Amino acid sequence: MPPGPLHVVSVQTTAEKGGAEFSNVDLLRGLQERGSRVKLLTNKPELAEGSGVPVEPIELGPKLSRRSVAHVALGFLPWFVRFVRALRRERAEGGPIDVLWVHYKKEQFMAALVPRRLARSVVWAEWGPVPFELRGGLARRVYVAAARRADWIMAISESTKRSIVALGVPDDKVEVLPNAINVTEVGFDPAARERVRAEWGAGPETFVAGCVSRLHVKKRNDVLVRALEHLDGDFLLVIAGEGDQEESLRRLAAPHGDRVRFLPTPRGVVGQVFSACDVALFAPLPIEGSPRAVVMAQLVGRPVIATHREGAEELVIDGTGTIATPPHDPVAVARVLDEYRRDPERRAREGQRAREHAVRRYDRRWIEERFESALRQAAGRGE
Repeated sequence: MPPGPLHVVSVQTTAEKGGAEFSNVDLLRGLQERGSRVKLLTNKPELAEGSGVPVEPIELGPKLSRRSVAHVALGFLPWFVRFVRALRRERAEGGPIDVLWVHYKKEQFMAALVPRRLARSVVWAEWGPVPFELRGGLARRVYVAAARRADWIMAISESTKRSIVALGVPDDKVEVLPNAINVTEVGFDPAARERVRAEWGAGPETFVAGCVSRLHVKKRNDVLVRALEHLDGDFLLVIAGEGDQEESLRRLAAPHGDRVRFLPTPRGVVGQVFSACDVALFAPLPIEGSPRAVVMAQLVGRPVIATHREGAEELVIDGTGTIATPPHDPVAVARVLDEYRRDPERRAREGQRAREHAVRRYDRRWIEERFESALRQAAGRGE
């Protein structure tokens, strides 16, 4: 495709507001800053607030899951018609669509049916390994068939790419592209540390462990709360996020009183939250991608303690934190936390290494350049 502005339409309907959703908006904003025309079609237009990214609200039903499959099957055709009509409106207003960028399974399957005269190319984003339900039988065949329409697939991690290629998708169609973060804008904030800790009621000697996470029922954030049963002294656990697990976590934390504090998703102030913490906590899903919150903690200079190797080994590399063993074990997590509490020099050393690693891997400048180049190549293949 010759140089010039791209016309990119991103479709992302979701039940949650997490790292993938905000990463999508950030990459769209980067494209827009580089001169491309972008549009986000989503059922949650608030995701783009303050970003400058144009949004068109759209409802396309629930995300595809084991529980929703019957509902999605029944509604697929009318939602697909709505999907196509939105693309036609955007094409009429902004000219030919160079790239249709889709993020979740239902939209990926819909995009497989979109003719090239409406969208020159289709690009998938895979924000984590392919769900186990899609790795065999009819579901696997449908996934692989839909992937033939994709001109390029962006995988957020190496484990994500391996899961896609293992299903039969060509290796050269899938590329790992990490989260793009403005690493120069994220770092330790001493003023925020003092202010936020005061708001939390944390004294100078309080050891604060923070977890910023989507509160998904399949995430083992409960392990973090249960670890408190094995920790004495001046300790505060901060859990920041939203999701269907929140109510059960609050009930679990109730006996611990003010040793646990819940916060809403700290959009735009994640660095301030982690500046007020001494270590970061991460309870990965079995099909975890590459959570932005973990990277933000590393950029602030915080070692990361993960509750399981699967989903964390690409993030928590040697010298930047610890993966507790056995997996998802409250006693093991408590033991590691106590080790860090007693060793401030280790916290500082591993925090520095964590920041160095994050700066090298997640700098938005090279990621946005590679992303735009890949979209141009994809659009060129669709001509």
